[in-house]
Amino acid sequence: QQLVKLLFFSSKKNYSRKIKEQILAIVVERQFTKSQILEIYLNHICFGHGIYGVEAASQRFWGKSVKDLTLQEAATLACIVRSPGKYCPLSNIKFAQSRRNIVLNSMHKLTKSINDQEYQEAINTKLEVKVADENINGHLREYITSFLESIIGKKQLYSGGYKVQTTINLDQQKSAQEVFNIRVKSLRSKLKLDLNGGLISLDVNSGAIKALIGGIDDGKSRFNRAINARRQIGSIFKPIIYAKAIEMGLKFSDVFIDDPTTFEFDGKSWSPRNYNRAFEGPMTLAQALSRSNNIVTIKLLLSVGIDKVANLASKFGLEKIDNKYPSLALGCIDETLLQSAAMFNVFANSGVYVKPYIISWVKDEWGKKVYQTKQYKHQAISPFVNSQVAKVLTIGMTRFSKVLNEKWLKSEIIGKTGTTNDSRSCWFTGSTPELTTAVYIGLDNNQPMGEDVFPVRTAFPIWLDFNSKIEKEKKVFKYDSSLSEVFIDPYTGEILSPEAKNAIAILVEN
Repeated sequence: QQLVKLLFFSSKKNYSRKIKEQILAIVVERQFTKSQILEIYLNHICFGHGIYGVEAASQRFWGKSVKDLTLQEAATLACIVRSPGKYCPLSNIKFAQSRRNIVLNSMHKLTKSINDQEYQEAINTKLEVKVADENINGHLREYITSFLESIIGKKQLYSGGYKVQTTINLDQQKSAQEVFNIRVKSLRSKLKLDLNGGLISLDVNSGAIKALIGGIDDGKSRFNRAINARRQIGSIFKPIIYAKAIEMGLKFSDVFIDDPTTFEFDGKSWSPRNYNRAFEGPMTLAQALSRSNNIVTIKLLLSVGIDKVANLASKFGLEKIDNKYPSLALGCIDETLLQSAAMFNVFANSGVYVKPYIISWVKDEWGKKVYQTKQYKHQAISPFVNSQVAKVLTIGMTRFSKVLNEKWLKSEIIGKTGTTNDSRSCWFTGSTPELTTAVYIGLDNNQPMGEDVFPVRTAFPIWLDFNSKIEKEKKVFKYDSSLSEVFIDPYTGEILSPEAKNAIAILVEN
């Protein structure tokens, strides 16, 4: 009758409900054995703190399966059922232990199911439970919970005895949390600003989310900056422009001019400048992308066509782009960290866009899968084009490695920094052949962080520390077999020997 009440009725007390409970209880008892009824009941009852089912309770309290519980642990679960709010050990462990001892006493004296020695050992054992892992970011837990509520339903989720398989790698999540907290706290101290931000890391091939940080103070602010914050992405958008140019037949050895230029568009004039406030004259497209040159990138955008670039961006998972102006070249569009990571992941994944996901599957109490993620992917750009862009995205990383050689990764890296006007946002998106990780740093009110605040000293160190912690072995990217490596002069495009000073490597058709 308790099971029937739990499964089919509300807690409203009236004679009609009681009669219906009794009738259904008779039906259930005729269809199932007592052991089966007890099993279903134990898999549905509440143990406090949103924990439903004995297996979930056992895992939460002691980190092991219910079949491996000790006598005193099993008695603890039994004691909670009477009043989960009062006897849950997470709420009051003293109350729980006292009630546990009453259960043990009944087992010893009334049912004779345990002997004197078992009874004494059990009641003399101090009740302890596993402390919640504080390294698991609250933003991550809430994101998973809200997603599950959307696909299962809130009421059903918390009473249905479901088992959920997420994509999170616990070791990587802990490493991300540790690195992010240390670095952001240090930046807050140095810059005297209440900085915040986020980190998200994806499996390159599948798009599975392996780590997610929505901010440093999940206890103070529940706002998830990895999923919900929309910020201008700055220069991390630029590789898409170069990808479109290569797709249309241009080469990374082609030369454009970096000079003071006023652009006229829609009756308005605009005179942009580079981040270093200097102009370098002729340079190859490879040099322009690796140095994140603004002038050349704007000229390239206008040369290939804004609409064409915007259409390609949609294949990279970015939402409809309304900014059809030259400033699109500088990433003047608002996107989330999740979208940015998925966008950049294309360059690590042979031109294939994969939609990020965090839940692999959900099983009901019977072990039947009621939800399974269907991976969504498509070819955004060809491997031929993608390989050329990815190779150029290693150039800037090679420059970084010469400065930070002692702590560099063994694996090949592609990456791109991004900064918006007045350093309101600092981005770094980078990939190894296994993981694409995006990091964003800024103020929640989107105010400037000050002069000389750039990704190389804010977002990038977080990325590098995280990947340094989790890297296990050297990995390299796979490039299109129809391409081969050559070394060129970064300014003239002339082919050089690999040993030549300032030579940079690009891929060209065989």
